[in-house]
Amino acid sequence: MSAQSIGVVGAGAWGTALATAARRAGRDVVLWARDPALAARVNAQHANPDYLPEVALDPAIRGTNDLAQAAGCDALLLTVPAQHIRWIAGELAAAIPGSAACPPLVICAKGIEQGSGALMSEVLEEVMPGQGFAVLSGPTFAAEVARGLPAAVTLAARDEALAEALVSALGSASFRPYLSSDPLGAQLGGALKNVIAIACGIVAGRALGDNARAALITRALAEIMRLGTALGARRETLMGLSGLGDLVLTCTSTLSRNYTLGVALGEGQDLSAIMAGRRTVAEGVFSASAAMELARRHQVEMPITQAVDALLNRGADIDDAIRGLLARPFTAEGF
Repeated sequence: MSAQSIGVVGAGAWGTALATAARRAGRDVVLWARDPALAARVNAQHANPDYLPEVALDPAIRGTNDLAQAAGCDALLLTVPAQHIRWIAGELAAAIPGSAACPPLVICAKGIEQGSGALMSEVLEEVMPGQGFAVLSGPTFAAEVARGLPAAVTLAARDEALAEALVSALGSASFRPYLSSDPLGAQLGGALKNVIAIACGIVAGRALGDNARAALITRALAEIMRLGTALGARRETLMGLSGLGDLVLTCTSTLSRNYTLGVALGEGQDLSAIMAGRRTVAEGVFSASAAMELARRHQVEMPITQAVDALLNRGADIDDAIRGLLARPFTAEGF
C-alpha cells in the first residue's frame, strides 16, 4: 500500500505535531478537530493557538470538523487521549459508508482504558473487528516534533507491508520511525511510563534527590519488563524507543505533563485542583488503576505502580507511600 494522504484525528498538541511531521514528509494532511472553531482557526490562521501557539503550520494542512473527510485519507493517525479511543472508533465506524473500508489506523495515544484494562488495540478490535492498525510510540514532546527538531519513534505493526508504508509516509530527516512487529510491547511501554513519570515528579516535588529518581526509573523499568513479558511483549521492544527511551524522557523533563503533575503532588497540591487547572491530559492518572488491574490479573508484582495508584485513586498519603517503598525487603537485582 501507499499512504500519500494522512488524516490526523485529534487536534491537540500531539495531533498537530504529527500533522506537521506528515506534511514535512510530503504527505497531504487533513487535521480533524472536534471543535469546529479550532478547525476554522487552523485553516484561517495556519496555527493552533489553543495547543501549540508558538508553531506556524504549513498552509497545506487542512483543518476539518467532518470526520468523514479525515476518514477519506489513506491512513488515519488516532491522537485523541487514550480514554477517548473507544468513542472515536465508534464515531469513525459511523462516519464511513457501509460499502467503504476504513483506512489503516495508527494508534498514537498512550494509555490503558480505565474499567476494562484494555490496551488501545484491544479497544479497536472490540469496536471495529478486523480493522488494520499500527502503533506509533516513542520519546517525543509535541512542541519539538512540530518545530522539526530530531526525534525517533517506534512504528509497530504485525502487517509488515503496512508498517513499511507508514514509515515511508511519515519518515523524514528529523522524524525517524524504527520498524517493529510488536505492537503490544510498544503500547505497554508508552502507557506505563506515564505512571512512572508521576512517581518521578513526586520524587522531585519532595526533594528526594537525583539518586532516588535514577533508582526509581531503573526499578520501574523492571516492573514494566515483568508485566510486558507476562503479557507476551518482547523484551527488546521494552528496552527500545517506545519503552526505555520514552521512560527516560518522560521521567526527567519538565515538558512532561505527567512529571509536572507528580511534582505538584509532591509539593503538596491537591490532585483535583491540579487537574482542574490543566487544559491537557496527563494519561498516567487514568492508566495507573488500569495498570494495577492488569498486574493483579497476571499476578505480577509492581510496587511502584501500586504506590502511584494508591496515591491517585485510594487516598494514600505520599510520605506513607514513600516509606512503604523504602521499607521493602532487600533482594537480588533483576527483572
